[in-house]
Amino acid sequence: MSSARRLDRIWRSFSSTPTSALQLPRTTSPYISLSSPLTRSSINTIRNVLAEQRYKFPDTYSEPTAAVLVPLCNVDNRPGLLLEVRGKNMRNHSGEVSFPGGRVDKTDMSYEAAALRETEEEVAICPDQVEILGTLGPPELSLRGLRVWPYVGFVHPSVESRKSLSNVSDPLTSITISYLKASVPEVAHIFHLPFTELTNPDRLRVHEFRRQNERPYWAITVSDFIPGGATEWATDPMQRDEIGGGRGGRLEVWGLTGWYITLLMRALGVYE
Repeated sequence: MSSARRLDRIWRSFSSTPTSALQLPRTTSPYISLSSPLTRSSINTIRNVLAEQRYKFPDTYSEPTAAVLVPLCNVDNRPGLLLEVRGKNMRNHSGEVSFPGGRVDKTDMSYEAAALRETEEEVAICPDQVEILGTLGPPELSLRGLRVWPYVGFVHPSVESRKSLSNVSDPLTSITISYLKASVPEVAHIFHLPFTELTNPDRLRVHEFRRQNERPYWAITVSDFIPGGATEWATDPMQRDEIGGGRGGRLEVWGLTGWYITLLMRALGVYE
């Protein structure tokens, strides 16, 4: 079966259902500040929260596997997520906002190692710069049939800064986006999405994950974070859910990336 036919079959298996309502996100978290820079204390708190809610990954999945890094970082002393926009001419996931990651290779020592390897290949972040804090779950299927394992990590600007000792309440050093190197043509843009924007109602649109009415989540508009806005990121001509850059001329974080952000924000007590 061709990849196009397989994708269409998987997509059609998600029945269309009415959109459920979600309460607007809280503007604060009971665990960390959404506006002050992440500190050693706050990333330890995130580690503990993820450990308490840890999904026990079974080893019974039979599908091909992929792994992504959910990268937390400070930029200009603002905490948030590091995201990328896939090149618009790529065969798979073109023009979509995503986390760095990809298929697990036979040479990868673990799923976590695969996520770190792909991150280095795509945005030039060395694995030793990343402090893994935990996992989200359960791992979901991509529209192309890969079981995707998400790992949450904090990105330090250098290996030295990760090793440096500081007061637990001091801000961790910010990374500089311009110092990162996108792997063209696979990655077109790299940008930072502050936590505070994840609660901005003007950016949010309720969507159903895989069109299942018991799994609503927030699709997040990020057009203004990309040079030129969303004008060059064409939506899927067939208007299939969670394929392409977004809906209504917007560049959005949606699909699996949007779902994993929702899981993270739920763990942090921000989303319902």
